[in-house]
Amino acid sequence: MKIGYFLSCEEWGPRELVAQAVKAEAAGFEGLWISDHYHPWNDQQGHSPFVWSVIGGIAQATENMPVTTAVTCPTVRIHPAIIAQAAATAAVMLEGRFTLGVGTGEALNEHILGDRWPEADERLEMLEEAVEVIRTLWSGGVHDHRGRHYRVEHCRVYDLPEVPPPIVVSGFGGKAIDLAARIGDGFCTVQPDPETVERFRTGARRGKLVQGGTKVCWAADEAQARKTVHRLWPNEALPGELAQVLPTPEHFEQASQLITEAMVAEQVPCGPDVDRHVEALREYERAGFDELYVSQIGPESDAFFEAYRSEVLPRLR
Repeated sequence: MKIGYFLSCEEWGPRELVAQAVKAEAAGFEGLWISDHYHPWNDQQGHSPFVWSVIGGIAQATENMPVTTAVTCPTVRIHPAIIAQAAATAAVMLEGRFTLGVGTGEALNEHILGDRWPEADERLEMLEEAVEVIRTLWSGGVHDHRGRHYRVEHCRVYDLPEVPPPIVVSGFGGKAIDLAARIGDGFCTVQPDPETVERFRTGARRGKLVQGGTKVCWAADEAQARKTVHRLWPNEALPGELAQVLPTPEHFEQASQLITEAMVAEQVPCGPDVDRHVEALREYERAGFDELYVSQIGPESDAFFEAYRSEVLPRLR
């Protein structure tokens, strides 16, 4: 299983994200995930730069790092024809080392223009049509499209990579996993659930990629790490569909009042225990993931990169 680094656009500004990408490459991580948000989950996280600008910076600052959006929603806030152009440019700048990760999104980011937030089944239908539009425009030439959700008129993406980027589809729940298997070049998720991976692999063509993402908080003091996770990412422990339907950071802050420090620490490895970090990552390997992207929560990023370079990554390899 390849181990990459997960850049959090909710927790860091654009310059810091590019700097982290450089540090991740130097530490031996094998690729990058980067989140695509308009809002952070809460004001404590405090950031949300435009992901496509950051990817341009990463392309120039790193040597050989593959980059995947984790994930872009190409359905409401941004039309799929614009995502097709943005992703093609990213693939050109990264010399083919770009993967477009897509998903049905969250109301947190997609409500901002006043559009209604569709039900889950309609969001899946929109995502399927959006991927069709994107792939059509990547095929070259001028195209028109009249679908149920999107129209494209005499549209052409001029700057295309030699090979179209893979499209990895995020999925939570059976219908989304089945859609990923049907239309995606791969599947991504954030839970090390072997049944989810098996369902995707059963429905997908042989050889399709499975990517995962997870969070940790490396720090010298475990108690302080637990406080940091609870302050910045209490939303990680929110159940059900709340992450998809709550519309504002204020709503997430209200819901997160129900989350205790112990609840988030149970999900996120906290502190300097190498064995706990290694074991948390190996859960994804046992579940059948091909790639895993690890995000460091909080300010101790330099200590994290050093610890993973010298202690954690060698154990996993």
